[in-house]
Amino acid sequence: MQLEGRVTAETVRRWLEEADRVLVAAGAGLSAAAGYDYDDAERFRELLPGLHRLGLRSRYLFGAPLPKDMMWGYWAVHIDDIRYSPGPNPLYRRLRTLVGERDHWVVTSNVDALFARSGFAADRVFTPQGDYGRLQCTVPCTPETWPSKPFLDRILAAYDRETGRVTDPRALPRCPNCGADVFPNVRVGPEFVDRDHLPAGRRLVRWLEDAPTDSTLLVLELGAGFNTPGVIRLPMEDVVRRTPRARLVRINPRHPDVPADLGERALSVPLGADRFLDRLEP
Repeated sequence: MQLEGRVTAETVRRWLEEADRVLVAAGAGLSAAAGYDYDDAERFRELLPGLHRLGLRSRYLFGAPLPKDMMWGYWAVHIDDIRYSPGPNPLYRRLRTLVGERDHWVVTSNVDALFARSGFAADRVFTPQGDYGRLQCTVPCTPETWPSKPFLDRILAAYDRETGRVTDPRALPRCPNCGADVFPNVRVGPEFVDRDHLPAGRRLVRWLEDAPTDSTLLVLELGAGFNTPGVIRLPMEDVVRRTPRARLVRINPRHPDVPADLGERALSVPLGADRFLDRLEP
């Protein structure tokens, strides 16, 4: 169902009050609302002026034909900005306050660790798409991953902001095990190393399966569209279908539609996450 304005806020507040378990499910739209919009051309220009002068305008550079020194300059600046920015994010903190002391889990396609950095327990955040905080071998020769920060710091120390190039080839990262190229530990193909992320996924499944039969689950989905619908959007619909006392609130300014078969157990909210949280404030 889709309601408007004050009625929507009242319904969400009531559903939260009635829920003893909350599953927060988030896509890229949440981080965009929190200030990390990958399509923000002005922010791209500020961070990466050398690449901006080449005509690039978006952080979505997967497959861009850039030489290795420029590509690693991009990765270092981008990941340092979104993954290692200091302090908690205000929007994520507001979301954490909204969840309160209820038993909860998080599943997100975002790889920026903003949940764990903003007050959510890291051991209750499942990130099936990976984490910018790790690097992996591209072969991959090993299921190990490595903290990205030391690699990125070496790159940034040799990075020329005006040209967008890493000036010292020795700063370009290699696999410490076999010497092959490395890549951020994010899912872009079959070589993705998921070993570090699977345990959280198994714990989340157990949490869902072991719920008391009389418990009420609220799935609070924010900013999950159709870039990777099989990661967040469709699984959350299935969770609600399989859980008799579950409800879904879908917050999305462009794709808020909810499945008709969920009936009154699904609420469509055509807003960005920031405006949604504004509506809920007294």
